[in-house]
Amino acid sequence: MRRLPPLGALRAFEAAARHLSFTRAAMELCVTQAAISHQVRQLEQWLGRPLFDRRGHVLALTRKGETYLDELSLAFDRMAAATEQVRERRDGPLRITVLPSFASRWLLPRLPAFRERHPEIEFRVSSATRLWEGNDEFDLGIRSGLGRWPGLKADLIAREYLSPVCHPDLAQGPPALTEPADLAKVMLLHDEPRAAWRLWCELAGVSLDLEQGVQFSDAALVLQAAADGAGVA
Repeated sequence: MRRLPPLGALRAFEAAARHLSFTRAAMELCVTQAAISHQVRQLEQWLGRPLFDRRGHVLALTRKGETYLDELSLAFDRMAAATEQVRERRDGPLRITVLPSFASRWLLPRLPAFRERHPEIEFRVSSATRLWEGNDEFDLGIRSGLGRWPGLKADLIAREYLSPVCHPDLAQGPPALTEPADLAKVMLLHDEPRAAWRLWCELAGVSLDLEQGVQFSDAALVLQAAADGAGVA
């Protein structure tokens, strides 16, 4: 039977020794700095010798600590390589479903930079308005909502803000758009359903004829129409 210290303490020491920083080790392992410090001291007590020279805010390895780091790094590298060889990998790209408006206005402009940073990741993007129900058709979905979808793990990546937008020439007029009531003089642009304008009017305290204007099936079309000067979205 191998006599080994706790694996968590070994990981904490190896990360702290590589960075010569408890703070950066904590960030790498997603734990607190106090946890790293506690695990390193636990390891030192288990070994019966110090591994770091602590001189105020400066952290340095002892001679034994340097030797231990070299051996542990090799051991962790071998463990990682062995794990990669036997880990079950699923063939095929990462399948992502997003709203058409999100795909065209946010995701597509960022794809070249992502591909440059992560050329090893293959993915397939599908744009659809229907709610993704977490079936086997996709691995990841990006949707607008409160995140209360049964059977799915939801993470908030951005918040949505409502504000009228239009081409600068349309805002300058004539007629110039200087206050909420001025929107009654211009064409309103809607997506389905027309809830966005209704909510904004309630918050702004203004009454507009929300039945007038042009309705589009997708928010990306609404934004493009506004950029082209067709009205206010």
